[in-house]
Amino acid sequence: MSRTAGELAQFLAAPLHGDAALKLTGVASPENARAMDLIYVADTRSVDRAQVSPASCAIVSEGIVLQGKTTITAKNPKYAFAKAAAWLTPKAPIPPEIHPTAIVAPTANLAPGIRVGPYVVIEDEVEIKRGSNIEAFCFLGRGAHVGEDCWLHPRVTLYAGAKLRDRVELHSGVVIGGDGFGYVFGEGHHEKFPQIGSVEIGDDVEIGCNSAVDRGSLDATQIARGVKIDNLVQVAHNVKIGEYSVVAAQTGISGSSRLGKGVIVGGQVGIADHCTLEDGAIAGAQAGIPTGKTIRAGQTVWGTPARPIERFKDLYALYSRLPDFFDRLRKLEQQSEQT
Repeated sequence: MSRTAGELAQFLAAPLHGDAALKLTGVASPENARAMDLIYVADTRSVDRAQVSPASCAIVSEGIVLQGKTTITAKNPKYAFAKAAAWLTPKAPIPPEIHPTAIVAPTANLAPGIRVGPYVVIEDEVEIKRGSNIEAFCFLGRGAHVGEDCWLHPRVTLYAGAKLRDRVELHSGVVIGGDGFGYVFGEGHHEKFPQIGSVEIGDDVEIGCNSAVDRGSLDATQIARGVKIDNLVQVAHNVKIGEYSVVAAQTGISGSSRLGKGVIVGGQVGIADHCTLEDGAIAGAQAGIPTGKTIRAGQTVWGTPARPIERFKDLYALYSRLPDFFDRLRKLEQQSEQT
């Protein structure tokens, strides 16, 4: 789709400097851009790359000037660039179809205008609303619900009763609604605790490849509006994640933990059961949060066990000095033995 720089500036409600009639057809990095691609410059470190780029138009932060280029000034150029990318290169509309190899139960309720790809299995009482795209080899269990404009990439599995609201995107291999890891030991063996709850995924949630969200044991596992979850993440039974939180790859969130609104969880974080991360909390990469611990609103923690970032830095500095301390202690012991 071709737009002009002036139209883009109007869409972003941002000031433009240069040729408002300049045509834009896509977005790219400075190195890979063509003349009609849009690029962005977030800080002065990227100015040289942008200046020599073939791109004729850039979104820039305040105070940055690019000679000979049309620029649009934004307080947050990266965010403005993301909005511009979605506006300049919208997703192509899906061609409505039910592929002849799909297996659709007679009691399933499929809205007009959806796409069901090859070898999809849709069981009884499943509901899929308009505009949704169910790609090849997906499985939708009995009573599952898929809202409007959802996108299930190949080989997504929705267990029975899983509920997706609108504009949910699930990447390949995602499993929603599997049993939680709940067992009770007694009489010499592990007895499985009931896993009969549900899973509720809110509007505008995106979940990366091969991640899993377990159903609640007796209640619901809930992922709220706008949550973004990376690849290879495990969300256990009864977990609740608040609006607009983000969870990076290889994180594990154990049963009955609570994440508030706007929480940031780095890669490979381990969150034990019954933990609470209050609104705006940040857990740095590979942090380990012990059972029942509460991370207060706005607090940043790191390390295992997780500590406030200032304390973690102090301890890390001390750890790096341990060899020196050991050498000094050994010398003192030798001197003491000699006297």
